[in-house]
Amino acid sequence: MLHAPDAYQEIRDAVRDLCAQFPDEYHRKIDEQRAYPEAFVDALTQAGWMAALIPQEYGGSGLSMAEASVIMEEINRSGGNSGACHGQMYVMNAIVRSGSAAQKEKYLPAIARGELRIQSMGVTEPTTGSDTTKLKTSAVKKDGRWVINGQKVWISRIQHSDLMILLARTTPLEQVKKRSEGLSCFLIDLHRAIGQGLTVRPILNMVNHETNELFFDNLEIPEDALLGQEGQGFKTLLDGLNAERTLIAAECIGDGYWFIERARQYASQREVFGRPIGQNQGVQFPIAEAFIELEAANLMRWKACEKIDAHQHAGAEANMAKYLAAKASWEAANVCLQTHGGFGFACEYDIERKFRETRLYQVAPISTNMIFSYVAEHLLGLPRSF
Repeated sequence: MLHAPDAYQEIRDAVRDLCAQFPDEYHRKIDEQRAYPEAFVDALTQAGWMAALIPQEYGGSGLSMAEASVIMEEINRSGGNSGACHGQMYVMNAIVRSGSAAQKEKYLPAIARGELRIQSMGVTEPTTGSDTTKLKTSAVKKDGRWVINGQKVWISRIQHSDLMILLARTTPLEQVKKRSEGLSCFLIDLHRAIGQGLTVRPILNMVNHETNELFFDNLEIPEDALLGQEGQGFKTLLDGLNAERTLIAAECIGDGYWFIERARQYASQREVFGRPIGQNQGVQFPIAEAFIELEAANLMRWKACEKIDAHQHAGAEANMAKYLAAKASWEAANVCLQTHGGFGFACEYDIERKFRETRLYQVAPISTNMIFSYVAEHLLGLPRSF
């Protein structure tokens, strides 16, 4: 036990009890089969955890970002992978913050009941990458509808979602004053869209993470599919992105504590040369260092949550929390693997699986270099580097 009970202990205990029904063997089998943890996600949904950030008037729990982050942390700390379901938390946040009254009434109660899943956000494109403001997917008004054309890549959980939030350009780049203007967000009904102008092509990848390439060919959607204000989709998106980065920071914190605990246990029990390997400073000091860095990253997670819950701009804190937590979890993963030696590569120990899963967050969502650039420009006042 690394920590004493805290203010969120009831949530922690409840999520841990649910996760205990899905032990390491379950997640290992899902990973081996490259399957989706349907039973696990259904159990989380039925228990109400996936509706944590939906206001109570729409059937959700109305929990704070801090409380929601604890849910994500505990899933990963219990050996699971929140990547299968975390989109349900942060994507939905854009509807809560920017949706019309009609959109909230139509979607949020059904999402809270588990009847609808909104786990996908279509932003990244193959030719623009991190240069989001130059994306080429377009949405044009025609006869009372929007017609969408373009391409997206690395779009997660499409095959296990009913709705997706799509970012598309509604005003050509050369006609706007600021690069971030002229972009709009749309709610896409995937059941109606797939095969009717939207083609989904799965991407096999290093992690058991369902992600896809999307092709839009004159996809028509209703005029009221617009989410938020036309041309201000980048701002609408930020409501979801700051939540995304903060929740993923919490997941990385959970991963980190999982790695530290596994390393601590193994170092205490494994005996070589007649004594526990953890008695050697060369083994215990890296574990201690990884724990220190994880604790520090955790403080920034709480700071980001505090800003979001106070409805203050949390871009800096969310970005820094994600960077620090992803870095700390990766260091903890390395230490855990090194502590186990050859056994760390054996699937039955689950370390190699969690090692792959936590490595993802060093790359996405939002690359480390983009976080550095944000901090340099917006916090330190240095010239824009791109």
